[in-house]
Amino acid sequence: MSQEKENVQHLDTQRSSSDVAAEAGIDLEYEKKLIHRVDWKLLPILGALYSVALIDRTNMSNAAIAGMMLDLELYIGDRYSIALLMFFVPYFIFELPSNILLRKVGAAKWLGTIVVAWGAVMLGMGWVKTWTQLVACRTVLGFFEAGFFPACVYLVSCWYVRFEVQKRMAAFYLVSVFVGGFSAILAYGLMQMEGRHGIRGWRWIFIVEGAITLGLGILAYFVIIDFPDKVLEKKNGGFLTERDVEIIKSRIDRDRDDSVADALTWAKVGKHLCDIKIWGFSFMFLGSTVPAYAFSYFLPIILSGMGYTDAMSQILTAPPFIFATIFGMALAVVADKIRMRGPIIAFQAVVCIIGLAIVAYAENDGARYFGTFLGVAGAQGNVPAVLSYQSNNIRMNSKRSVGSALQVGFGAIGGIMASTVFRNEDKPKYINGLWTAMGCQFMILAITAATTVYFRIANKKQALGQKILENHEAFTYTY
Repeated sequence: MSQEKENVQHLDTQRSSSDVAAEAGIDLEYEKKLIHRVDWKLLPILGALYSVALIDRTNMSNAAIAGMMLDLELYIGDRYSIALLMFFVPYFIFELPSNILLRKVGAAKWLGTIVVAWGAVMLGMGWVKTWTQLVACRTVLGFFEAGFFPACVYLVSCWYVRFEVQKRMAAFYLVSVFVGGFSAILAYGLMQMEGRHGIRGWRWIFIVEGAITLGLGILAYFVIIDFPDKVLEKKNGGFLTERDVEIIKSRIDRDRDDSVADALTWAKVGKHLCDIKIWGFSFMFLGSTVPAYAFSYFLPIILSGMGYTDAMSQILTAPPFIFATIFGMALAVVADKIRMRGPIIAFQAVVCIIGLAIVAYAENDGARYFGTFLGVAGAQGNVPAVLSYQSNNIRMNSKRSVGSALQVGFGAIGGIMASTVFRNEDKPKYINGLWTAMGCQFMILAITAATTVYFRIANKKQALGQKILENHEAFTYTY
């Protein structure tokens, strides 16, 4: 009898893993402490690394208003947009190959290597002389960053049960949003180094932030933990015992029965890509990243267009991202508590629409600035929400690897869209770009509605024994 058949009796997706554990006589207090140990070992380093990843890919707007726009003549035609979007071409292409290598090489070695590599590229951007050199650096930066975020999503989803995962996704992602919000203030401070050692202020932004990334990448080699089924193969400094790992794997099997990784082959990749669900989740992720990237790349420029000084534009960029962190984290906790995904995603999409509309059409600059709070919060909050929506509704490690790569890859398409629809000729209000971002939110609402209806019907058929979901007789969808 297959492992899946053997585990049908204990798999329970309607109740929490803790409820089932209590009935089985498992020490819940020890299990809780064990998960907190995993939290502190896994999430802070991923949050720190993704913080520098976001800063490194979005600090172009800070450098632009600090003098790079003039020095490299990025104001000519669409040069600035080209430099932005070229990051996302290799970022999209190399995500799935990177996830395939992740398990073969090991999480710490693979992630540490690519972080050090893109940190070196970022450092080198401080010495570019022409806009074409900048574009080349951005392209290489996208190549090395491609594997990081899908790897993080894949790794986190493998350690936790389904109704724990959104607040964990939100924790590591929104910490990076919070830190990224202060990147403009950091950039303003680095601008004050204008002329030091004969180097322009905008160059110091790339040099210092690249050096920070290099340092964290070296640290990652020693801190990041591997997947639950592989962690004991590496030195973990006594972090987990064999019994601890069995408890972790038991929790996952009670929740969705996929603690042991199945081999990822190209045949399986093709099979997983035939599942329309992961395409729907990917389009939802695209919809959330268009406004998220748009505000990251263009908010200082939008604020500058409102009449604020360059310095004040940098400083005023931080508060909307701080608010987004609190907003998104609070809703992630609620989503895990009520064990629902769709209503939270829909609410955040509506908040984003309202914010974008205010930024587009309010006459008062204060009102437009308020709109950025709502727009940033709705967009950034939906990033971990949509990631969790997919994570809750698929099984098997191979499918998680393919799904996370495809989903985050569509985020790269969102970045390309954000880079191109906010055109120089549309300054200072960027109406066309803001409407594109709003349209993406309506797409999220439509797909959320469609998947909710489908999941409800599928669960009813599963309960009647008419349908097997995700190749497991006891699995049900979360909506």
